[in-house]
Amino acid sequence: MDKQTVVVLFGGRSSEHSISSATAGGVLAAIDRDRYQVIPVGITREGAFVLEEDRPEKFALDAANLPLVSDNGTRVRWPEPGGDRMLRVAAPDGSTVDLGEIDVVLPLLHGLHGEDGAIQGFLDVIDVPYAGAGILDSAVCLDKHFTKLALSAAGIAVAPGVTIRQTEWDADPESVRARVAELGDVVFVKPVDAGSSVGVTRVDGGEGLDDALRVAFDESDKVLVETKISGREIEVGVLDGRDGARARASLPGEVVLTSRSFYDFEGKYLGGDGVEIVCPASVDDALISRLQEAAVRAFEAVDGRGLARVDFFVTPDGDLIVNELNTMPGFTPISMFPKCWIASGLSYSDLITELIETGLRR
Repeated sequence: MDKQTVVVLFGGRSSEHSISSATAGGVLAAIDRDRYQVIPVGITREGAFVLEEDRPEKFALDAANLPLVSDNGTRVRWPEPGGDRMLRVAAPDGSTVDLGEIDVVLPLLHGLHGEDGAIQGFLDVIDVPYAGAGILDSAVCLDKHFTKLALSAAGIAVAPGVTIRQTEWDADPESVRARVAELGDVVFVKPVDAGSSVGVTRVDGGEGLDDALRVAFDESDKVLVETKISGREIEVGVLDGRDGARARASLPGEVVLTSRSFYDFEGKYLGGDGVEIVCPASVDDALISRLQEAAVRAFEAVDGRGLARVDFFVTPDGDLIVNELNTMPGFTPISMFPKCWIASGLSYSDLITELIETGLRR
């Protein structure tokens, strides 16, 4: 059969640029080349769309040398709305080359301008199909404040917290400190719209709160402070349903902290000690069913499309509290989302195919 052309889009302007690039490395290595023709398009930190090398090893995640999209002088030219779907690239010498007609874009972007609905809106405007989340669920889930509102409205339990804007902190820091104190002795301070634990700080007994807010405000002008929830950290992958069916949930995985105070950036991506990823999680069948149903309900509460990873706290009393949803979760071969689906019987390569085919069916 004729191969379909897939644009693998990665990099971007957010603080998660390197994680996106590493995700692309994993996908480029595993995508079904007998089925798809691949065009790798990178977005530099400055926002330029460039034609990248189709070399997965270039984007390996290395703590000493984080991968990135460099400006090689090329410029990708997207199709015009209503015309053909030909993707073109302008070379540094000014010449233009046709790369092929796009069948679908696979956005592997994390954070602002990629996971917030911006790139999804751009692709909708130019009438190019894409895989993964849509505009609304992307925007809602990247903003942790609005995620909590959507989940709470659907009757889904979330951690107690307060949202603080930069203007509030600047105008009346004492009032902010008082509000935070009501949340308990241990809180987590996090930017509302950054992922991968970027800018997140644990604060014990109020010590270091000002510094934690400064770190978070460096990433966003809106910060969420949440009560620490004691319990197991369990995560479930969700995929869109087929042919109008309800979404599907994977077996759950668990983040087990052995010495880290929380699951931070280093522990997630750089092989830091003190954390283990266990998939499938050691839970009984009844809890698996509850987690899967709750994950699908959370996905539906945000009008989920494509995929999401739903992160839970399971308290000692057995209560399920949703921490957040990620509409483009970590997707490297060692990330939780692929591991959960591999444990559920779907290989990494087949998972990529599933996402692409869902985008094409749209």
